[in-house]
Amino acid sequence: MARKLDYPVFDADNHLYETQDAFTRYLPKDYSEIIKYVQVNGRTKLAIKNRITEYIPNPTFNVVAPPGADEMKYKLQNPDSTTKPGDKPLAQLPRSMPSIPAFFEPEARLALMNELGIDRALMWPTLASVLEERLVDDPLATHVLVHAFNEWMLEHWSFDVEGRIFPVPVVTLPIVERAIAELDWLVERGAKIILIRPATVPDVNGRRRSFALPEFDPFWKRVQEADVVVGMHASDSGTNRYVNEFEGRDNEFLPFAAKSAFVEYLHAETRMIADIVASMICHGLVTRFPKLRVLPVENGSAWVRPMLDRLEKVHARMPELFQEDPVAAFKRNFWVHPFHEEDPKGLVDLVGVENVCFGSDYPHPEGMYDPVTYVDEIDTLPKTDQAKIMGGNLAQIMKIAA
Repeated sequence: MARKLDYPVFDADNHLYETQDAFTRYLPKDYSEIIKYVQVNGRTKLAIKNRITEYIPNPTFNVVAPPGADEMKYKLQNPDSTTKPGDKPLAQLPRSMPSIPAFFEPEARLALMNELGIDRALMWPTLASVLEERLVDDPLATHVLVHAFNEWMLEHWSFDVEGRIFPVPVVTLPIVERAIAELDWLVERGAKIILIRPATVPDVNGRRRSFALPEFDPFWKRVQEADVVVGMHASDSGTNRYVNEFEGRDNEFLPFAAKSAFVEYLHAETRMIADIVASMICHGLVTRFPKLRVLPVENGSAWVRPMLDRLEKVHARMPELFQEDPVAAFKRNFWVHPFHEEDPKGLVDLVGVENVCFGSDYPHPEGMYDPVTYVDEIDTLPKTDQAKIMGGNLAQIMKIAA
């Protein structure tokens, strides 16, 4: 049993593992050949439109890396990280383990959350992040696959498990009218938060464009009216095409593969989320829809200060290009989930304690083994501020009683 904090803990970044029929259970017959599980050298792999993807090495999730398996590595990179009496021991864990029901099923997950001291959690998909980039040439199929996945999530998890688990369904944006229809379908069934891929949006003619452009305004108008949170979880955002230009190759994005120094350099400041958020501000989306509540998750916080500094400088030089102060717009519309190895106190000083949310990335290996120990990273803050970061802010964003 983990430590029990004396205020509610609302984890912004928990994950489910999908069952093998998550994409296919509700897939129309006309699209039944798009998703296949195939055997390659004795291992099960996922094929999308007959192209095998290694994005997730084991898409069945029958064997996974243990929760927090890489936490020690990240903790060692942050010498300020601390532990306290009562914490689960932060030991070097085995590299793999058989999956347990709590990774797949809501009832078992509630019991595990009780053990971990987590009162509430956003529950993000894992394998679903593979879909959109591998279907960029077929926007209609993207919408069909995403809807089939959302139907599975509704049946298998629901969108609200006893007011404690909030599974996050996906809305894809290539065809605006279909995106609006999907949003309405989700809201009618109780969704309080949606997942928008932090990436430019593929079009039918092969181009890509920002979802902050006015052509998407009918969708964002409906989001604001529906009063749902916009979650932007890290994903395959399509930027590997840029990496490939520099590295002279034609590979898909492989988040768990060995990378070059150049790739690590590009990813060090999580460039895509900064560009997406800057587009939402500079293209005026959050000015046109000032009540949007946007939560970038598992993108860390290293990008925030450089982005805000640049926005401030550009605004000072050319204020006529902006409809409002971009830094003020950020603080009004965005909340940040820092990685556990980053500097949360610096982030609080930069954006304010009300704009920071705790998330553990449980049960992923790069996440936290004992999630509530994140409170040790903010133990110099007042208890009231700790309570906000550990769950109060997220409850407010989700409009749920703390």
